[in-house]
Amino acid sequence: MSYTDARGPLSHYKQVKVHTEAAYADPHKLIQMMFNGALDKIASAKGSMYRAEIAQKCALISDAIAIIDGLKMSLDKDVGGELAQHLDNLYGYMESRLLRANYENNPALLDEVFGLLHEIKDAWDAIPESVVQATLATRHKRAVG
Repeated sequence: MSYTDARGPLSHYKQVKVHTEAAYADPHKLIQMMFNGALDKIASAKGSMYRAEIAQKCALISDAIAIIDGLKMSLDKDVGGELAQHLDNLYGYMESRLLRANYENNPALLDEVFGLLHEIKDAWDAIPESVVQATLATRHKRAVG
């Protein structure tokens, strides 16, 4: 097997690793993975922007927007109430800023979204494991009975 891009084998390994982790992850872990994925795409897009790799930059920003859209879709507005609505609005804002960053080739806008997303991720990561497990147990009870 030959690879024209030295990143090929590493990229393939990362994809397999992510798919394997996702297959066995609980919903809390999946959201963490989405945050990490979006942050990674934004950071990579910034690098592509500086290297004038336009097609790669566009693809990475598009991927980041898709992940943020996934975060929006994961919100339970019935349970999350006002907080979920605020997050929905913030995710929409981030998506629009990423589109603008792509159009204007503006790394400062990527930094803005990266910072906002990182703050939310830090809060998500700070949720105690006991709360995560209690939430999972409650969801399981609702689904079963």
